[in-house]
Amino acid sequence: MYRLMASVGVAAVLALAAPAMAQAPAAPASPGPVTLIQAGRLLDRPGQAPRGPSTVVVRDGLIVEIRDGFVDAAAFPGATVIDQRDRFVLPGLIDSHVHLVSDLGGQAGFLSGVTENLPAHAYRAAENAEKTLMAGFTTVRNLGDEGGVTLALADATAAHRLPGPRIIDSGMSISTTSGHMDGRLGFNDDLREVTPHENVCNGVESCREAVRIQVGRGARVIKIATTGGVNSRIGAGLGAQMFEDEARALIETAHLYGLKVAVHAHGADGINMALRLGADSIEHGTIFDDETLRLFRQSGAYYVPTLSTVNGYLERLAADPNAYSPEVLPKIQWRISITGQSLRRAVPAGVRIAFGTDAGVSKHGRNADEFALMVANGMTPMTAIVAATVNAADLLGLSSEVGSIEPGKRADIIAVDGDPLTDVTVLTSMDFVMRDGRVYRDEE
Repeated sequence: MYRLMASVGVAAVLALAAPAMAQAPAAPASPGPVTLIQAGRLLDRPGQAPRGPSTVVVRDGLIVEIRDGFVDAAAFPGATVIDQRDRFVLPGLIDSHVHLVSDLGGQAGFLSGVTENLPAHAYRAAENAEKTLMAGFTTVRNLGDEGGVTLALADATAAHRLPGPRIIDSGMSISTTSGHMDGRLGFNDDLREVTPHENVCNGVESCREAVRIQVGRGARVIKIATTGGVNSRIGAGLGAQMFEDEARALIETAHLYGLKVAVHAHGADGINMALRLGADSIEHGTIFDDETLRLFRQSGAYYVPTLSTVNGYLERLAADPNAYSPEVLPKIQWRISITGQSLRRAVPAGVRIAFGTDAGVSKHGRNADEFALMVANGMTPMTAIVAATVNAADLLGLSSEVGSIEPGKRADIIAVDGDPLTDVTVLTSMDFVMRDGRVYRDEE
């Protein structure tokens, strides 16, 4: 009877709505004003040779066309002209691995978790998002939310209510109990009982539920840890810390919901397990063996090296030799000594590489420091830029929107003085930043 009444109710509503639905559709809104970006050199499609003097035509936040030479406003009455004729113009950069909430490290970061409230973390995340955008990174993948802070920030920056990059957020990162993502590590028993830990799982059903919780929170990618972590306060090493059935349950459940899986993994055993099970990217990947390289090529997964972590460690230790706890410091020293070795193996082996810094461990706003480390460990300036544009866009599932300057894509455009294909470090000094057709930085 209830179903019948509901059906009759719906039918009545539709009948009442029919006259309105039959009306002619409203006329489409008139197109907005045009912006012309005059580029001295234009790397519109990273991986291909740059163009000479060019003009990018932007309207309603999208790239409309690219013309050779410097087009002036006479061609588009009422257009705004942005003069970048003395600069090198390229697509907005993409960082595939950031932690916007975090800015402190070591003991200071550990204490902030219990001495600062959530609004303080939210303000810090907003500040870090702005720093990141001003550094030319118009899109990021944030791999670790805290209390919904970055999930909400993603909505705010998407609507341009706050200055920041486009954010693809993972929600809370997932591991097993006492794994790298267990936030209770290092606390006494009283605090362990009240510390949130819905992101840890044990066994197949528990791990499926952990993924579904993040899906329900609005995650657009799932982050898991199959191995120990450098910064986690447990001296259990950096090898595998998850059983295969648990990792399979996590990855299969994420894929069931159409989400990609980013896997924190240092040891080859945890990396190889994740690759065999269909991981979409390996984060850090500190130790490769021959099987790792074979699995990367076979699966087509991306490697995200996050070499910049070393910068963060060295800077904090220089300021305070006791910045890290006794169980963490040896792992940091190991990571410093070995970082870059896997990338040097991955490049000649043809592994697909996407740019990612682990900003939060390293400093926000200095994401472009990663480029010099990538080049020092086997990449060319061009392939490093491809990793931060075309490849990163593919990894994030955004190739139709960002990663190159082509008609129909979002107007995410940056400019620098100098030639980054000759000296990639010029990307550390950003002169012009546009996201979705809005200018956020323009140095005279």
